[in-house]
Amino acid sequence: MIVPLFPLQSVLFPGGRLPMRIFEQRYMDMAKVCLKESASFGICLIAKGEEVAVAGHKPAEPHAVGTLAHIADWDMQQLGVLDVIAQGGERFRLQRHWVEDSGLLRGEIELIATTPAIMPIPGAYARLVPLLRAIVEDMEADAPHAPALPHRFFDAGWLGMRYAEVLPIPNAAKQKLLEMDDSIDRLEIIYRFLESKGLLPDA
Repeated sequence: MIVPLFPLQSVLFPGGRLPMRIFEQRYMDMAKVCLKESASFGICLIAKGEEVAVAGHKPAEPHAVGTLAHIADWDMQQLGVLDVIAQGGERFRLQRHWVEDSGLLRGEIELIATTPAIMPIPGAYARLVPLLRAIVEDMEADAPHAPALPHRFFDAGWLGMRYAEVLPIPNAAKQKLLEMDDSIDRLEIIYRFLESKGLLPDA
């Protein structure tokens, strides 16, 4: 599967939403095609380089694991600047990538097999649920970063991805959480982090 790539200094998780401001011509053209054809593009955390192209500099180098995205909403309040909300889909692994004449990165990807659609939350991690509920309820429903409906507080995979989005940790750590294949292992790391900070309610 070949898709256009959008390297960012952000990590998009499956089921998450990411506000983006598009103004470079290569990405404007990409967005137009995605909107017209309801096509997806890949979002990857930048491993090396910058988001905005700089003359004489190499294009940004993406991490190998990213997330497919589609444009869930868009607006253009300023001429030449497209504001979009990217909705996260499946994770993928980048097999190879190249730069087109326009400067757009394009890559051949392999989708990463997902865990069961719904995975019950083991009892040991039930303490994670009330805190995330409070965080989500504190967000405006239409806020750009608010998780899309339906909310699945009973699903270990969904719970871990949503926590990974909101935790105040470096992007490199978020990338590691994205790359993890086991939803329970991801919850374990998040649980230990929150417990060490004294943020979890009493058992």
